[in-house]
Amino acid sequence: MVAAASVVVAVGTATGMLTALGDDGGGTDEARPEVTRSPRLQSLPVVPSPSPSARPSASASSSASASVPAPAKKAGPSPSRKTPEAKSRAAPASTRLYRHPESQVLDWVRAHPDDPRQDVIRSRIADHPAAVWFADYTPSTITSRVRDVTSGGAAEGRVPVVVPYAIPDRDCGGHSQGGAPDLDAYDDWIDLFAAGLGSREVVVVLEPDSVAQAECLSAGERADRFASLARAGRVLKDANPHARVYYDAGHSGWHAPAKQAGWLKEAGAASAASSDGVFSNVSNFHSTADEVAYDRAVLDALGGPESLGAVIDTSRNGNGAPPDGEWCDPAGRKVGRTPTLSTGLGRIDAYLWVKLPGESDGCKGRPGTFTPSYAYDLAR
Repeated sequence: MVAAASVVVAVGTATGMLTALGDDGGGTDEARPEVTRSPRLQSLPVVPSPSPSARPSASASSSASASVPAPAKKAGPSPSRKTPEAKSRAAPASTRLYRHPESQVLDWVRAHPDDPRQDVIRSRIADHPAAVWFADYTPSTITSRVRDVTSGGAAEGRVPVVVPYAIPDRDCGGHSQGGAPDLDAYDDWIDLFAAGLGSREVVVVLEPDSVAQAECLSAGERADRFASLARAGRVLKDANPHARVYYDAGHSGWHAPAKQAGWLKEAGAASAASSDGVFSNVSNFHSTADEVAYDRAVLDALGGPESLGAVIDTSRNGNGAPPDGEWCDPAGRKVGRTPTLSTGLGRIDAYLWVKLPGESDGCKGRPGTFTPSYAYDLAR
């Protein structure tokens, strides 16, 4: 990204975002629905897209995204912004996102009512909905913890955003290393995760960095990972037909759209059976305009049904990416566009806060911990 999506500093804690409730050591979850497994490396069907219609570039607006410690990535060429426009897809039925009531920033706001920074941090960060990450490999409780989030959203008539983050060898052994012990265990974990999705609308940001950062794997390991991701998308959508599943497209400063699309196709992102499209800019800073242009280029190269769209992490990209490429709590950044499921742009389904602003990359605070001075700089 120039850095991986997020840093995990302890088992059960996802950094840079809201975190799901931890493993309480309780009993196993309820039995999950049966899901037929696909043989490894079997491609899902790709629904061909009608004759391609050109899509226009994004308006020159900016928005936010975050970054976190990990090995530096090579930047891909900047995508052209002059693509013709396709007609806008219908907005999702639900346009309201769910704010989970537990997060580090909310804890800080509640504990510091007299801090002079509290009002700014509360109103500009804590009051906005953000993603809930599940970064710990705890099969015994994952279903109930996912269900806690999705049922909370359903009770309020709002749409939760959840992030499964347990793919083996995640972050190529970097700061965010961890996850399931192997792909068979991961497949079982995804089955359990899917069983908690409920039956209402939910957005699933499937495994940040799992596709864009796959270059560190051997060709065989990469093929196995992509087969498992294709299966994961199908399992999630089988469990809840209203789930919207998005795959990792990296960001506009990383791989060229055609290269990223090739990998995404192998991972099942071009199939309506497993995918609703792609996500980009998780934990990074590239401007919304750049991400819109890049995501449309990736979707064009990906093919698949016209229903595929993109979601963009706008949590810290209000001033765009720093010119020197710094990824660790860079100065001069600010929060970006407010999270919404109604962007008004064709093929751009949502602006989301996937990484929660104020949770450090490791330079202004310990990795993954809420740092009020950093949050205040971003918010003001």
